[in-house]
Amino acid sequence: MIDRAEISAFAVLFLGLALLTFTFFNAYLFLKGQLGIMATSDFIAVFGETLAPLIEACIRVMYLGVMGWVGSIITIRGVQLLTSLKREARPVVEKEPS
Repeated sequence: MIDRAEISAFAVLFLGLALLTFTFFNAYLFLKGQLGIMATSDFIAVFGETLAPLIEACIRVMYLGVMGWVGSIITIRGVQLLTSLKREARPVVEKEPS
């Protein structure tokens, strides 16, 4: 029978895995998008037109990094909870004196 501690450990583990899956799915969609390179002789105009998409890309990369970091921490905590519960539930075997 599964007790409440195991249920909460599995919930934490699956929450972390769901966050990681969501993050990698968003990263895939972000990388799948079309990137355009502008070519013109006026460097200042190109810099001005590409600055906004560059800032948007940086914000998305930071968002994905934070989401992946949080998801991995939650997954690690879920695994630690499960392994600590398994260690506590293990029966102690005593050696017989010889």
